[in-house]
Amino acid sequence: MKGFLPVSIQTPGMQVLHAALAPLSSRYVQVDDLPWEDTRFPGIRIKVLMEDPATGLQTVLTEMAPGAVLTDHEHTQLEQSWVLQGSLVDHEGEVTAGNYVWRPAGSRHSAHAPQGALVLGFFLKPNRFF
Repeated sequence: MKGFLPVSIQTPGMQVLHAALAPLSSRYVQVDDLPWEDTRFPGIRIKVLMEDPATGLQTVLTEMAPGAVLTDHEHTQLEQSWVLQGSLVDHEGEVTAGNYVWRPAGSRHSAHAPQGALVLGFFLKPNRFF
């Protein structure tokens, strides 16, 4: 059906509110109302803004404390990152506040935030960590 929103697309914690909407209605998300979730990586926490558990599609706000490291991982599909604050550094370079980087499927790296970072990330599939 054209324009149908798959049932699995959601914003965690907002399913009840969004369930009352028509299939083609916009889903507004009050980001400040979403809780930060700790990750398994020290100094890194996230807010999942939208996800489709059936496909792995996600839009994620990531907060990295100064010096935090996201360990060696592979992008199983295209990854896009827009750095809102701070910077994100890897072996290929640095993306600074207000700038954007995308990485092809199959690319692999570790990333760190020397001064901390706030990053809006778009994932077609979850990363694979080593």
